[in-house]
Amino acid sequence: MAGSGERARHWQYAELPGVDLLRARYVRKTFVRHTHENFVIAAIAEGVEVFQHGGGDQYAGAGALALVNPDTPHTGRAGVPEGWRYGAVYPSPEVVAEIAAETTVIRGTPGFVSPVLDDPYTVALVHQVLRAADEGNALAADTLLRVAVTRLLRLNGGPLPRREVRTAGARIAARARAVLEERMSGPPTLEQLAADLGTSPFALLRAFRDAYGLPPHAWLTDARVRRARRLLDSGTAPAEAALAVGFTDQPHLNRHFARIVGVPPGAYQRERKNVQDARGRLLLPSETWQNRQLSQTYAPKTEESPTPPSYGMPSESGSP
Repeated sequence: MAGSGERARHWQYAELPGVDLLRARYVRKTFVRHTHENFVIAAIAEGVEVFQHGGGDQYAGAGALALVNPDTPHTGRAGVPEGWRYGAVYPSPEVVAEIAAETTVIRGTPGFVSPVLDDPYTVALVHQVLRAADEGNALAADTLLRVAVTRLLRLNGGPLPRREVRTAGARIAARARAVLEERMSGPPTLEQLAADLGTSPFALLRAFRDAYGLPPHAWLTDARVRRARRLLDSGTAPAEAALAVGFTDQPHLNRHFARIVGVPPGAYQRERKNVQDARGRLLLPSETWQNRQLSQTYAPKTEESPTPPSYGMPSESGSP
């Protein structure tokens, strides 16, 4: 992304298990239609992000949050010429369910109702979570994350609809998905898959898209990137991970990985290794270590976050 003004860091903090973190500025970046296993809580600091969600374009500007539930297809692109700058946290369904059970009265599986919420207070909280993680302040990072998720669930939360396989088309789609998961590195053609399932190619295509929001080939690319992430997390080299999940080579993985995750697989894995190396250290590392971590971020603190230089709650009229 050199020369484009685009910068991104996708990382984890050992003291926030089950949560991915992202800080980025994108101008020409376009995210293809994809899904996440975790929730997406993206706090827009500058510019506008546009993303397709639920059949239409959603616009999130400065002071708003883009919110996506797990396994929900969506895209992402700039909504203004200067692009957008944001920080995001990706808590797992288990993390969100734990917080919801303790702090809300939501029945069933908790999730977000609206994909965009205008709430500068929570935007500030998200940026403070990222700052605390950067500086190795486990207590602040964990506290602020829980406050942010609780507030979002109270303002914009509800039970997610249950996905039940009822129709014949949905059952065929589920069987097709199972085949693709099993044969990820050597999948059949659409015609072969349809024949094996006793249906026609176009009937399978319609059923699969209705069930999962993506055609089979796009779902397979998404699933390959997910599996590649797990391999990279375990230490597998990017070139080996690419072949293991069915990409032709590492450049093929690089292209799709960056269009879904937002960073190349090599940069993604380096951050994972940093987390593994840091395990067992003090929760509040030395000043030298903190300074080194801060130097890895893409911009000075005054550019990264709209929040004040403390971990106190952002000011607002009212309370979280």
